[in-house]
Amino acid sequence: QVQLVESGGGLVQPGGSLRLSCAASGFTFDDYAIGWFRQGPGKEREVVSCIRTGDGMRYYADSVKGRFTVSRDNAKNTVYLQMNSLKPEDTAVYYCAATLLFCPIDYGSYDYWGQGTHVTVSS
Repeated sequence: QVQLVESGGGLVQPGGSLRLSCAASGFTFDDYAIGWFRQGPGKEREVVSCIRTGDGMRYYADSVKGRFTVSRDNAKNTVYLQMNSLKPEDTAVYYCAATLLFCPIDYGSYDYWGQGTHVTVSS
């Protein structure tokens, strides 16, 4: 069956780094763009980043540009989100999701979702 499994979350101090992974199975990974979303306490779910297949086009929300980097390894069916210079406002549950569309920013356009991984940025 379709699975997206996030890992790599945890507690980190402000200014620190984490690398999230999203391992996919049960569908043709190469055909799908993979997005990263997050939902902070009391906040709406928001898009963080997305990477397309084919041309590898990347999208970043303004709040993470220059700090986060998304990449994918199609041989491993895995997408990564490298997060540097983390801030307390980055605290959230991070989700990866798959879509056949070209990196839409609305979460309703994604077909498959992982269960999420918690990221806490605090001193």
